[in-house]
Amino acid sequence: MTSASVTGPSRRHNRRRRFLADENGATAVEFALVAAPFVALLVAIIQTFIVIFAAQLLETVVTQSSRLILTGQAQSANMTQSQFAAQVCAQVVILFNCSNLMIDVQASSACSTANTAMPTLSFNAQGQVTNNWQFNPGTAGQVVVVRVMYQWPVFGGPLGFTLSNLSNGNRLIMASAAFQNEPGS
Repeated sequence: MTSASVTGPSRRHNRRRRFLADENGATAVEFALVAAPFVALLVAIIQTFIVIFAAQLLETVVTQSSRLILTGQAQSANMTQSQFAAQVCAQVVILFNCSNLMIDVQASSACSTANTAMPTLSFNAQGQVTNNWQFNPGTAGQVVVVRVMYQWPVFGGPLGFTLSNLSNGNRLIMASAAFQNEPGS
């Protein structure tokens, strides 16, 4: 047995021990392990905040715009669905594409017959909504339900997080107001 054969394996063992004990770059490795979940959480928080903010803005706008119907201003001006949509749109231009707003206004004689159900959207082959929406602001004393809907584009985040609730990958944001029209003067 020569001295070279004794020191060869010992030298390899020392290199392995030094490599395992070396802490240079440990922070980079630890960050790499934590970065993906951190970024996924950050994306999820930001996207959730934006969707909630947009929904709250739409709710506020519907409440304000519905006053035109509640007070009879829309009826006395013979307002059409596109004119009412313009009133709604004037308040939401910051976050929404006005051409994608879906407005449904229905009147009924009593609260029990008012349609307050969540609408089921129908899509064509291009993914566009094909529903026909009503615009009936009613008369004095009638119960009116105003629903404004918008397909908010969402994207799938890291680790499979998504806020979509529609088959086309978007999220339906809906705001509504139900009220009884003020009696006529």
